[in-house]
Amino acid sequence: MRQPQRSLGHFHWLLSFCAAAALVGCGGSDGDIPPQPVACADLNGMTIAAGNIGLPTSGAVVTAATVVATSGSGVSAVPEFCRVSASISPVDTTAPKIMLQVALPSVWNNKVMMFGGGGYNGSIPLVTANVPAGPTAQATPLGRGYATFSSDSGHQAGALGSQDGSFGVNDEAVKNFSGDALKKTRDVAVAIIKARYAVSAPSKAYFAGGSTGGREALAVAQRWPQDWDGVIALYPAGAAASLDLQFGRITRALAQPGAYPNAAKRKALYDVSMQACDALDGVADGLISDAKSCNATFNPATALLNGIPLRCPTGLDTGNTCLSDAQIAAFNVINTPITFGYPLASGETQYPGFNTWGTDFGIPNASPLQTNVSFLSLSSTQPASPMPNGAPYGSIFWDQWVRFFVTRDPNFNSLTLDPQNPGSFQARISTLSGLQDVNKTDLTAFQAKGGKMLIAHGSGDALVSTRATAQYVERVHAAMGKARADSFLRYYEIPGYGHAVSTVFNASWDSLTTLENWVEKSAQPPSQFVTDTVGVPGRTRPL
Repeated sequence: MRQPQRSLGHFHWLLSFCAAAALVGCGGSDGDIPPQPVACADLNGMTIAAGNIGLPTSGAVVTAATVVATSGSGVSAVPEFCRVSASISPVDTTAPKIMLQVALPSVWNNKVMMFGGGGYNGSIPLVTANVPAGPTAQATPLGRGYATFSSDSGHQAGALGSQDGSFGVNDEAVKNFSGDALKKTRDVAVAIIKARYAVSAPSKAYFAGGSTGGREALAVAQRWPQDWDGVIALYPAGAAASLDLQFGRITRALAQPGAYPNAAKRKALYDVSMQACDALDGVADGLISDAKSCNATFNPATALLNGIPLRCPTGLDTGNTCLSDAQIAAFNVINTPITFGYPLASGETQYPGFNTWGTDFGIPNASPLQTNVSFLSLSSTQPASPMPNGAPYGSIFWDQWVRFFVTRDPNFNSLTLDPQNPGSFQARISTLSGLQDVNKTDLTAFQAKGGKMLIAHGSGDALVSTRATAQYVERVHAAMGKARADSFLRYYEIPGYGHAVSTVFNASWDSLTTLENWVEKSAQPPSQFVTDTVGVPGRTRPL
């Protein structure tokens, strides 16, 4: 039923009550119950004291609160909700604020969902959104009655959007992006939720995110397990600094003369990979499901496309139907790991290569989604200095990281920094790894709290290595024992699925219902199936 509304005068009284109880802004602990629910509009101007936020800030304030009417129909329906905007002020006055939004449905299920971001963040993910790779036949979290919230992680992106790393010159902004903003956002959002509904705490709290948001999902389980009952981590960029170093290695390879493959050449590699590896799982269905066998047996230097060698005659570039030796060498760099000959604070010693054979790196395709696929992979322009806007996503990411996070010199040529031999920048890179590599393998506290974790990754991801995610799960198994890890963690791979979007197999998976049943009903996840919405709409695959 709809929560009762209260007047502005009541809310002023509420603030006075909270102040008298030393609960400025009604933040309080999870056991503090506001006396009455608060009307949506009366949340505007609410303050949350710095002492009620679990990490250092200068406090937070609600800057807007507006009722949004019901819209849509069926599973796409968005219920009436109160959209709340708020900002969290930094300790360092030169650092940007954390901007967040909260969606408070008029009919609440007593649960909350936080959404993670993507890339370098810098914008607030939609609070009306679905979980990553969410089901098309089920309602969104807000549609199911969740109070949802998200933030920009503590900076506001410029023209480069999710590729804008210019905030990296500020230490507090880097720490917020690396994870601190997650706790700050959660505490402020929960304070607002408690005031709105007059509850001591939500009954359940879930987190869902993909890519950087997937890293954030792992981070909340590792760093603040007491706050969360379950997380969904899709294609997680967990060891983010180590991935940046791999981006640097790949970027330097692609920048070599003649090494950058155009879209037609990528299509030739994709087609020859399919001919060689599609049927390795026993079924020729346009998907490489046995990526491990393909990785072990496929060699682009000797592969045949319709009986003709993929390698150009003599190794020189002779056209779009073959790959030169320089292009084969670049793809082999993508396929292989980077190893670090120096210690990193995170403890990482390498970052694995990518599933390269059969991955869509941006090939010709009439689907409107292909533009996004290409943008998130090799894009349209060879890496160079200065880095072109059309360079591969990972190359721009590396360039921004080097210029703003590492050297803090916006004029630095990122192609000159060798990620395996960084010289005078080694100490800074090590420090960043300690902040950004989310790789803790002992999740005892999360398990003891009853937390459950679903991780999934597409086998055709060109931006975050599927092998890295599998490697992390293997490390958790080794640290905790497989049986113990299986009591709270499941990992799935999605054949053919790329990074966040795919025209080969675009995944639709009801991970949230599976997680809810596991957390709330102790129902072990049954066999999971994922549905394709683009490649062959309606076909399903087991996970």
